[in-house]
Amino acid sequence: FPEMVSNPKLVLVQGTLNVVMEQNVTLSCLSEPGSPPVRYTLFKHNQQVSALNRSDSSPALFTLTISSASDVGEYKCKAEYNNSSGGKYSNSLNFTLIEPISKPVLSSPTSQAKQGQNVTLSCFSENGSLPITYLFFKGTQNISPQKTMQKREAAVISLFINSLSDFGTYKCKAKNSFPNITKYSNGFNFTLAEERSHSQPLIISLGLILLLLIIGFALALPFFLIPLYKASE
Repeated sequence: FPEMVSNPKLVLVQGTLNVVMEQNVTLSCLSEPGSPPVRYTLFKHNQQVSALNRSDSSPALFTLTISSASDVGEYKCKAEYNNSSGGKYSNSLNFTLIEPISKPVLSSPTSQAKQGQNVTLSCFSENGSLPITYLFFKGTQNISPQKTMQKREAAVISLFINSLSDFGTYKCKAKNSFPNITKYSNGFNFTLAEERSHSQPLIISLGLILLLLIIGFALALPFFLIPLYKASE
């Protein structure tokens, strides 16, 4: 009598569990010990994908092409003898589709700042597989530790505008697990806010008072001139 088939082991032998579109992956399924011939069936979410018979002790190799989002998810394989009604299932492997990030947008609640002011910058990529890692720059110099966001939200940093040299061009970059893709944001510049002089309100007030005096004098002048004119006749 043949040995009872054991739970097969499903192993990824080519590719990665984080996959991109049109990527090929190869899975190996092997029940050991077990007497051949053995029939191996690959399932995705309990739906049969492919089946192979092995007349020796070599593993069944299944090659898949990830051509759509429906090709990712949980895979298992089943091992059984050809003429039996039972069978044993393997561990599962779960494929996740990763997407490239979109160009991040760098923004701030204010575009004007003055020396001695705290400001914030936020960097956000609308599309792309999570997590996304952001890094902020001023010119070519890194100005903050990298921030890895597990949720679809912006990375935010706070800056202190200490001198005129802090009014340069800021950028950020974003990357995720998609291979060999890093994207940079637009440049962002703070402009120096004009500081109003403390004497300005006083000057405006004095100007208004002077204007009112001139108008008052002009209105009162006829009342002084008419009596003098009559007296001279």
